[in-house]
Amino acid sequence: MTSSWSSWRHFPQVQGLDPIEAPAGPGVYEVRHTLTGRAIAFGYSANVARSLRELKIDGASGWSRLFRREVHPVRTSDLEYRICATQTRSEAKTAAQRLMGLRQTYWRRRQMFNWAGSSPA
Repeated sequence: MTSSWSSWRHFPQVQGLDPIEAPAGPGVYEVRHTLTGRAIAFGYSANVARSLRELKIDGASGWSRLFRREVHPVRTSDLEYRICATQTRSEAKTAAQRLMGLRQTYWRRRQMFNWAGSSPA
């Protein structure tokens, strides 16, 4: 059984000494831009704290360069994260898949209503 999402926390500076407040165990994480709400990272891990520490924030991955996707540098001071701790890695994977499905359903519904020229109720 998964727990609920934590509250949003500011992402620590790369050079700073602020620790990442996340479990050294399995769970789901989400990182977003504070002002725009744009999702920067989402995933599950056997060690959430390590995954967040090792996260590449700049967006300049090999895939973005391969597809010539425009990269907007992001400062870690503009980011916040939340976590959802689980008992096992398999629970984290299941929770992440469920949450991703909910997110996709939300965006499909939002696009459907925007295309129809009305707003969702």
